[in-house]
Amino acid sequence: MTVNAAKTPAEIRSLRALHPEMRERDFARIHAISEGELVAAEVGRSAIRLKPDLDILLNGLTAVGEVMALTRNESAVHEKIGPYEKVVIGPMASMVLGEQVDLRIFPSKWAFGFAVEKPGEDGAVRRSLQFFDAQGHAVHKVHARPATNLEAWSVLVTNLRHPEQVDAITVTPQPPVAEPGEPAGVAALRERWQALTDTHQFFGMLRKLNLHRLTAIEMVGEDLAWQLDAKAVEQMFAAVAGTDLPIMAFVGNHGCIQIHAGPVTNIKPMGPWLNVMDDTFHLHLRLDHIASVWAVRKPTSDGHVTSVEVYDGNRELIIQFFGKRQEGSDERAGWRTAVEQLPLHNQSNAA
Repeated sequence: MTVNAAKTPAEIRSLRALHPEMRERDFARIHAISEGELVAAEVGRSAIRLKPDLDILLNGLTAVGEVMALTRNESAVHEKIGPYEKVVIGPMASMVLGEQVDLRIFPSKWAFGFAVEKPGEDGAVRRSLQFFDAQGHAVHKVHARPATNLEAWSVLVTNLRHPEQVDAITVTPQPPVAEPGEPAGVAALRERWQALTDTHQFFGMLRKLNLHRLTAIEMVGEDLAWQLDAKAVEQMFAAVAGTDLPIMAFVGNHGCIQIHAGPVTNIKPMGPWLNVMDDTFHLHLRLDHIASVWAVRKPTSDGHVTSVEVYDGNRELIIQFFGKRQEGSDERAGWRTAVEQLPLHNQSNAA
């Protein structure tokens, strides 16, 4: 097996100068480096290294006003415009619970941070805060907007400034996934699933049963999860767009989950991408990465809730949709009906 030699910061900068127009993520992939290494190579030039201190970051962001929060994985990009509000700091997970910016953050996965300033196409300075995991993969980014309080932004960057302003980071390989114990059978899964009283119990249930999320969905039975046609996501957006029906869209990686809650209006397909381009919510979803789509029912103390879950070829969750609901009330009938009317897998080929 051939192992690519690590590139020095100077080599990264020289290559980047040859392709300044290329998107950072695409450039990093083509040149066999991480995006974090690419950004780090600009420290002392267009980047300042930051401490990934979530207490300072999240509480400091509450003073900067309107920004754009961005969380992504390989197949979906989720962007929300608004202020960071209602910050909750915890050792295992932190949260931002604002009306626009709604995040679930897992601090153990945040390893590197940078403040970046670059000229935009219009000549104006583009400012961002970018955070990466130990492998150099982006977990969350914050982009300044015209309405951002730049004085507060500057104070935040100063408070987060890392004492070592070096232009290289040491990334580590993805640790191997521990072999789980014996997975539970269908009977145990159905018993635990039907005993759920809150959707937040779902992950803990999977862990106790030693089941991968998609494996559990595939085996639980069609009364609780059923496979939809690959085009069901597009049809779901067609059904809800321009209506008053508020949906929830979750996109995440292992360091951050970002949530939109509200109606969607402006749907723009472009090549393999399905794009939502609303005033405060932008979503970019790679339809060609979709391997399977599932409708899933989970019991709660307020009645069952229905989600649409989208998986890639590695059986990993790309994006998840719910109908927006108030705690203590059943889910909206309009959302439940919309999901139940989506075409089933292989329905178009059925005899």
